[in-house]
Amino acid sequence: MFGDKIFRSAIIAPVLACGGSGPAFAADPLPAYGASISETSVSGISSGAAMAVQFHVAHSSTVKGAGVIAGVPYGCAENSATRATRNCMKPDADHPAPDLAHLKAMTDGLVRSRAVDDVANLNSSRVWLFSGRADKVVLTPVMDVVRDYYALYLPTAEQIVYRKDVDAGHAMITEDYGDACDVTGEPFIDDCNLDAAGAILAQIYGKLNPRNAQESGRYIQFDQKEFLPDGDARGHSLSDAGYAYVPTACAEESCRVHVAFHGCRQQVDAIGDRFYKHAGYNRWADTNHIIVLYPQTISRWGWGWPFYTFNFRWNPNACWDWWGYDGGEYHTKSGTQIQAIWGMVARLAGKANR
Repeated sequence: MFGDKIFRSAIIAPVLACGGSGPAFAADPLPAYGASISETSVSGISSGAAMAVQFHVAHSSTVKGAGVIAGVPYGCAENSATRATRNCMKPDADHPAPDLAHLKAMTDGLVRSRAVDDVANLNSSRVWLFSGRADKVVLTPVMDVVRDYYALYLPTAEQIVYRKDVDAGHAMITEDYGDACDVTGEPFIDDCNLDAAGAILAQIYGKLNPRNAQESGRYIQFDQKEFLPDGDARGHSLSDAGYAYVPTACAEESCRVHVAFHGCRQQVDAIGDRFYKHAGYNRWADTNHIIVLYPQTISRWGWGWPFYTFNFRWNPNACWDWWGYDGGEYHTKSGTQIQAIWGMVARLAGKANR
């Protein structure tokens, strides 16, 4: 069973997209900005979309909305790489799309054990969902279940926007940057004449101020290691460094936080700054008091160092953990990657030195 799981996880995508990461280096600590933690929101593409859903459900008392592009419903993989690559991505007669009643029962059980926040908190959430008609990696029937899952908890129709009318590939969708709209391939950013980032932020936060013509804030590279309980980012397939975009106003005024999760093979090691500079969030952030957090994974496979730690991970495509490569609690508040992101959000919400 374990060997089969490892083998199958090796093919999880470009697939929710090989090699290792470069040497560790020191980055500055993430500053505190006094952000409004109750105004936190999340979004992502592919494995990043799966992580956005996980983080949203796990911390629904804080996270007010989510954007999900080519993602999967909460808890879909159930610690199985086979389910992840089949039922949760390309369902067929032998591997049907996730069962909604089963997902709800699983979620309710996690609520009772306090592994995730009470789902009653989702009642006030707002979500924006997208499935591309040319996406052959995560098929539309899976995103249909994401829509149906959220509909269990979000009581009104306007709380859910679901777009599946664009001939888009498996990619982050933008208005004017990236490959042709139907392409699936690095950097997994497609120009579809659709501003997904702006649509996500507007669905979550309501009417936005017009975006800047050019970015006017600053990028911060920060140390992710301090947010891991053992200080070992690489051991959990996370990069030593993450990034954030901070509008000029946020140095003096309280802002909101939006966490944007890249997909597999979209980490900085693979595509440089193209996701965190060109996914489409930053110019909206400038004019709407939003700090955008861009946490980073790394490609990681095999044993860690030293060998006696038995730190084995198999994540060659630098995906976020949505099937359990970093432990069985990956989709709960106890999941190591979720704990790390929560720590980053909490730091941004900490008292600012103004």
